[in-house]
Amino acid sequence: MKVRVGFGFDVHQLADGEDFILGGIHIPHSKGTFGHSDADVLIHTICDALLGAANLRDIGFHFPPSDNQYKGIDSKILLRDVVKILAEKGYKISNIDSTVALEQPKINPHIPAMKKVLAKCMGIDEDDLSIKATTTERLGFEGRQEGVSAYATVLIYKD
Repeated sequence: MKVRVGFGFDVHQLADGEDFILGGIHIPHSKGTFGHSDADVLIHTICDALLGAANLRDIGFHFPPSDNQYKGIDSKILLRDVVKILAEKGYKISNIDSTVALEQPKINPHIPAMKKVLAKCMGIDEDDLSIKATTTERLGFEGRQEGVSAYATVLIYKD
C-alpha cells in the first residue's frame, strides 16, 4: 500500500456585500469571502492538500482563475472533480484534518453541517473529516476581520 500526506493552505479576503461560504454552506454574516469562485477557503485548502498529496500540482493549475468557466463556481463542484482526479490515479482518501482561522463569525455551530456536506462530496465518512476553528486573538488580517485562512492535512492511499 502506498500512503501519501498532503498539506493545503488558502486565504480569502472578507468584503461587504459578499456571501460567506465556508465548507460548502452559507453562513450568515455581515461580510463574505471574495474571490474568483465562491471563495470557499476551506474547500480550496482541502483541494490543494489532496492534489499535493498525489503530486498533482494545485487547485489553480487545474481550475485557473483566468478561466471564466470557474467564475462564481460552487467550490463543491471543484472538490468533487479533485476527488475524481485522485481516483483516476488510484488514490483514496483516508482522512482529513483542517483548521479555519477567523475572528467572526463563530463557525463552531456550523461544523456538523459542513462535515455532512463535505463528506458527501468526497464520498467519505464524516468521522474521516476533522474541521476545527480558531481565532488569531485579534492579531493579523484574520484578527482585524479582513480575511479568513484555512489549513488542511490529508492522508491518501493507493492499494
